Amino acid sequence: MSKVLFSHSYYYKLDRKQWENKTPFPPLGTLYAAALIRENGFEVDLFDTNLRDNTKAILPILKNKSPKYLVIYDDGFNYLTKMCLTNMREACFEMMKTGKDHNCIVIVCSSDASDHFEKYLNKGADFVIRGEGEITLLELISTIENGNETANIPGIIYKKEGVIIQNPSRAVLQNLDDLPQPAWDLVDMESYKNIWKQSKQPFTLNIATTRGCPYKCNWCAKPIYGNRYNAHSPTYIVNQIKFLKEKFGVSRFWMCDDIFGLKPNWVQEFNSILKEKELKINYFIQSRVDLLLKEDTIEALAASGLEEVWVGAESASQKILDAMDKGTKVEEIYEATRLLKSKKIKVAFFLQFGYLDENQEDIHKTIAMVKELKPDNIGISISYPLPGTKFYEKVKDDLLLKANWTDSDDFDMMFQGTYSSNYYRKLQRFVHKEFRISQGIENLKNFSFSKEKIKSILKLGYYIPSSFVDKMLLKKLQHES
Repeated sequence: MSKVLFSHSYYYKLDRKQWENKTPFPPLGTLYAAALIRENGFEVDLFDTNLRDNTKAILPILKNKSPKYLVIYDDGFNYLTKMCLTNMREACFEMMKTGKDHNCIVIVCSSDASDHFEKYLNKGADFVIRGEGEITLLELISTIENGNETANIPGIIYKKEGVIIQNPSRAVLQNLDDLPQPAWDLVDMESYKNIWKQSKQPFTLNIATTRGCPYKCNWCAKPIYGNRYNAHSPTYIVNQIKFLKEKFGVSRFWMCDDIFGLKPNWVQEFNSILKEKELKINYFIQSRVDLLLKEDTIEALAASGLEEVWVGAESASQKILDAMDKGTKVEEIYEATRLLKSKKIKVAFFLQFGYLDENQEDIHKTIAMVKELKPDNIGISISYPLPGTKFYEKVKDDLLLKANWTDSDDFDMMFQGTYSSNYYRKLQRFVHKEFRISQGIENLKNFSFSKEKIKSILKLGYYIPSSFVDKMLLKKLQHES
C-alpha cells in the first residue's frame, strides 16, 4: 500500500510564549488520523513539527521516505491550533510547497484551512478536509488509490479546472470508540520528556474523552468538532491510560476536552473502572462552573484523581457574561470555586478582557473576583474574533488590516473595542501581578517553610511596586484610548 506522511502545522518554537512554558503536548488529533489510516493497510509515518526548529526539517524525510501523500492534519484538540495563528499558516504553506516539490498529493485538515480553504488551495493544497477528518481522509485516500472520482466524497474541498468545489459536509462520527487508539508509537516520547524536565512539572500527556461542545458562547469557534457532544466510553479511555502508563510511565494527564464529563454518570463510571483496574492517576480538565455544581460531580472527580480544573470564568460582570451568551452566573463561579477548594482540587480561571462594551466597572469586578477567590492559576486572553462565530459577525467590518494573531502572545485588538491594544497588553500584565500579590499575601498569612510559599512571599517585593506603576500607566492609557 502507498506511504502516507502525516504532519501538522503547529511549531512550538514559532510561538515564543508557549515554547518558554516547556510543556508541549503531542499532536493527538494527528495520531488518531494516522492510526485509522494505518489500520486500513497504509504505511504511515509522522513528521512531528512540535519540537522542530523550522519547516526545512521535513526535507530529508520526504527524500528518504518518498510518500505518495503528505497529510497536514492539525491537532483539533489543542486550543492553540484553533487560534489560526499566521506564523503557523505560513509554516503550513511552506510544508505544502515542499511536499508538492516532491510530487506528493497534499491534503490539509485544520481549523484555519476549514475557515480559509481558498488560501490553502491557492497555495497548492490538492484537497482541504473541512471539519472532523478521519473518516473523510480514509475515504479520500482509498478513492484515489482505486482510481475513482472524488466528486462524491462528503467533507472535502478542492479545485477542478481552476474552480473551487465544495462538497457537502460529512455527518459527525457519533460512536468515537469505532476509532482505533491513537498511534502513540509514532511519537518521540523521550524528546517530549526532556522538554518537560525543563518545566519542573511532572511529565503529562494529553487525552481527549469527547468531541465538541454543545454550549453557545458566541466568541467560541468550533470549526472541527462543532456544536455537538459525543464521548468515548470510560472503558476506552481507561484502556488508553493503562497503555500509556505501562508503555511510557506516565500517570498525569491533560484531559483536553472542551468540556469534560458532561455526559450523565460518565465521571462516576470512569472513577469505578479506574479503581477496578487499580490505576492511580492525576489529571486536569476544562469545565464549566454550572456543570461542576450538578449532583455529585465534584466528589466523583476528586475520587478519580482530579488535580486541577480550568473553568471559563471569563468575567465577574454578569453584563459581559450575558453579552457573550455564556449561560453562567457570577455566583456560580464563586460557589464552584469554594466547593472545589474544599475538596483540595486546584482551581484555575480563564479570563477574557476586551469584549464589546466592556468598561472600567466590568474590569474592576473581574480583578476583585480574582483577589477574593484566589484561584491557583489564571490565563488571560483578549477577545479574539474567529470566523464562524456570532462575535466575528458583529465586528468583521473592523477587521481590515489584520484578522489573525501572529502568535499566541500577540494580543492585538483587531476590532474597535473600548480601549487600545496597548491598554489590554498592560492590563494583562497588571492582573497577573495583582494575582501574584494576592497569592503572596495569603502565603504570608498562612506561613510555612515551603519553598514555593517562601518564593511567593519574597516576590512581593517586586510585584507590589511594579503593580503600582502599571496601575498608573493603565490610567494614562485609559484616557488616551
